[in-house]
Amino acid sequence: MRPRADSYSVREKTISFLGRKKIGVLYGGWSGERAISLKSGAAVLASLRRLGIPCVGIDVTPRLPEQIRRSRIGAAFVILHGPFGEDGTVQGLLEMMRIPYTGSGVLACAQTMHKPSAKRIFESAGIPTPRWRLVVRDRFRETSMPFKEVVVKPASQGSALGVTVVTRKRDFQAALRRSFRYEREALVEEYVRGTEITVAILGRRVLPVIEIVPQHAFYDFHSKYAAGGSRHLIPPRLPAGVIRRAEVLALRAFDALGCRDLGRVDLIVPASGRPTVLEVNVLPGMTQTSLFPDAARAAGLGFDDLILEILRGLRRS
Repeated sequence: MRPRADSYSVREKTISFLGRKKIGVLYGGWSGERAISLKSGAAVLASLRRLGIPCVGIDVTPRLPEQIRRSRIGAAFVILHGPFGEDGTVQGLLEMMRIPYTGSGVLACAQTMHKPSAKRIFESAGIPTPRWRLVVRDRFRETSMPFKEVVVKPASQGSALGVTVVTRKRDFQAALRRSFRYEREALVEEYVRGTEITVAILGRRVLPVIEIVPQHAFYDFHSKYAAGGSRHLIPPRLPAGVIRRAEVLALRAFDALGCRDLGRVDLIVPASGRPTVLEVNVLPGMTQTSLFPDAARAAGLGFDDLILEILRGLRRS
């Protein structure tokens, strides 16, 4: 796709704003999503090098403060996925070290990563979301399946890790046990059948909506990251009015959680045509099969320009 006429002036302005500031790409880590973070980080690093922006990759370890000091970075491009990277922890460290960083702040990350907290905020803001229950490991044997069909998911994981769709009551306890391998809290959410869509947000801009058609029964880890694991349809096979409502809802959810710079809002559209919000992802993937770069491309933004747009958020930090 040919770049927009003003794309080079945008590049020049952003690169000028950054000056010779070295960007540290924080990726890897030790969550269950490490492999995906490594791929995302490699893609971001390759883009920064193409753009001629000084950068260094930092494969995050528990000695991150020392890694940062040794690398002498002036700003951080955070592309960690999962706990520690998306839950506000690393953002808090960067705040204490007075290093500007891309993406949402500490509170927004913490609220968004902990799914029950995000659900409470959606409900208080009048944002439609499937019914749910919180189940704690110590008491799960006393818990019966609250809805006819449910999705069981760890409270603070991403990439569909530990997620099970349960359509038979006899499978419910096993699904809880699977979730508890990751953490002590599980979100039990009513399973809503319908068209799954996602809305990427860049700054205050809503990017083209994508319909997700997974290869498996739901959008699991394989569907997210394996080549051919899912199809991404732009625009979705939905009426224009439904798509517009989804865009409005996505931005409301993004704002309700206090997010900034970038994010991706997942929704489901049942037969009624009324979109409902599933969750918000504050650090969407940047791999070859990721949804966020697909949405940007549909909006006329190549990968390098997308990275520059994200870096422009440093000015607002």
